Amino acid sequence: MGTMTDDKAKTPSQSTVVTRYLVMPQQANPQGTAFGGAIMAWIDMVAAMAAERHCRTEVVTAGIDSMNFKEPVRIGDHVVLHASVNYVSRSSMEVGVRVTREDPVTGAQAVATTAHLTLVALDENKRPTTAPAILAQTPDEKRRYENARQRVQDRKERRQANGQA
Repeated sequence: MGTMTDDKAKTPSQSTVVTRYLVMPQQANPQGTAFGGAIMAWIDMVAAMAAERHCRTEVVTAGIDSMNFKEPVRIGDHVVLHASVNYVSRSSMEVGVRVTREDPVTGAQAVATTAHLTLVALDENKRPTTAPAILAQTPDEKRRYENARQRVQDRKERRQANGQA
């Protein structure tokens, strides 16, 4: 997928980031579940790492398109974050992040949070710069690319409808 075929183009798997955290008491509310803000910070960090690996430049978060909290994450849970670049425009990239909670004793896992963020590649002067094309290859990568392409189009249409083009 991806229309450009320059030699800097990358597959999503070349920039994927997977990392884990342990939820500690200072990251949780009095009910023992992780603060949404703590999860959001981890999501933003792992999304930026995937975008930087993709474009090999500094990046900045331009927006969070969606964030869905599906399952609570509790103190002591392991949190596995998986970030992949789904789509590239000129300088902006959509990065999808899946957050899985894992019980360290039983190994049981559940998707806790999903998010889609837009990050922008920056040059040495902190100005937007062209990001390498994305080359979706597997059926899953192609599905994520098409879904992201549609979200990007929907965002553009919403901005135009709100006079923010």
